[in-house]
Amino acid sequence: MSYQEFKPRQFQQLPIVVKNILIINVVLFVLSRFVFKDLPFDQYLDLHYYKSSLFKPHQFISYMFMHADIGHIFFNMLAVYMFGSILENLWGSKRFLNFYILCGLGAAVAQYIAFYYQSNQLIDSISLQYPTSDISEFQSQLYDNMTCLGASGSVFGLLVAFAMMFPNTYLNIYFFVPVKAKYLVLGYGLFEIVTGFLNREGDNVGHFAHIGGLIVGVIIMLVWKRNKTFFF
Repeated sequence: MSYQEFKPRQFQQLPIVVKNILIINVVLFVLSRFVFKDLPFDQYLDLHYYKSSLFKPHQFISYMFMHADIGHIFFNMLAVYMFGSILENLWGSKRFLNFYILCGLGAAVAQYIAFYYQSNQLIDSISLQYPTSDISEFQSQLYDNMTCLGASGSVFGLLVAFAMMFPNTYLNIYFFVPVKAKYLVLGYGLFEIVTGFLNREGDNVGHFAHIGGLIVGVIIMLVWKRNKTFFF
């Protein structure tokens, strides 16, 4: 897929959807982490596992605009600005927004699948160790602690879209190590798969959410390559 396959739009350094994504993310981060720290933003807006008492359907969307710390939001928003601006200018706002949201939803589904298998393994293990105990309280706490937040799933979709359109463009890792986009995304994907299955203790990164966003991004790009008018 090449640049010429898309009808060029009027170039804007900060197109409307990217601008609003940046604003919403930053505003929510400031409000939840600094202004109204005692309000339960995380409980209401983070994506909770569907068996949790904290789960609400709107969280499938709202979780994409929540972040854990400054590093988390900085690198995600930097990627949205860098890659999202290019893609929105090429695709137009509607197509870009749909792509962004769909990748985020794919990330949520992938993380849910991971939560499902991880929780079942842990519950089975506890049940074998304490066969006569009531573990319902443990299950409830476990489900409440299974959360997902951040724009990373959508960002991985943007990365793979950029790599498929501009595979030989050099991107700088940590600002000074040049790597072609196609190799960077491939390496990132393999890294997320390996670290996701290692499931190391204390690793709170949603690796499978990243993989989900990447996979959905690939699928959408392949569909668009065959039929440019499909979806939007």
